[in-house]
Amino acid sequence: MLITPFIQGFGSGGGLIVAIGAQNAFVLSQGVRGNYHLVIALICILCDSIFIIAGIAGVGASISAHPSLSQWLTWGGAGFLFIYGWNSLRSALQGGRLDPNEQAVRSLGSAIITTLAVTLLNPHFYLDTVVLLGSISSQFQGENRLWFGAGAVSASILWFTCLSLGGRMLAPVFRKQLSWRILDSLVCATMWIIAISLVRHGISG
Repeated sequence: MLITPFIQGFGSGGGLIVAIGAQNAFVLSQGVRGNYHLVIALICILCDSIFIIAGIAGVGASISAHPSLSQWLTWGGAGFLFIYGWNSLRSALQGGRLDPNEQAVRSLGSAIITTLAVTLLNPHFYLDTVVLLGSISSQFQGENRLWFGAGAVSASILWFTCLSLGGRMLAPVFRKQLSWRILDSLVCATMWIIAISLVRHGISG
């Protein structure tokens, strides 16, 4: 069924994208102010889409051609996700809050440069989009892999659109530690669920 790889791509991509970090905090803070928030969201979506597609088309194909490499990356990806989930759990236990007065940008050029910086200068961005999603997609073939990629890109589009447009409504919510704790807990659960599915795939493979 094509819907299955799409849902897994949506879940995998969404789980990684939603994870709290500099990029999401920046997008949300600018959404709160309505400060070039649509341009910022579009840049994030384009960056995600380009590297997700590259990971699935390039890395995914290379992995499929080398079963042993696929096995190693499957286990490596699972380990990475377990660590990722653990960090989210620690963040949930520690708590945090959004300060909408941080990371203000004063011009369109500054908004573009800052968005590209918080996205492309983060090594986790490449691990998530190219390496990790590319390796996860290797369990699918042909059209199914395309549906997996479509799911991951759709998650990015939905997340950054909601994060940007809903910034003003979310601002009062994310000033509370409990909101960050809940979101980080959900991220942790998502990461570990995907990691377990990878472990099962590695064992059966």
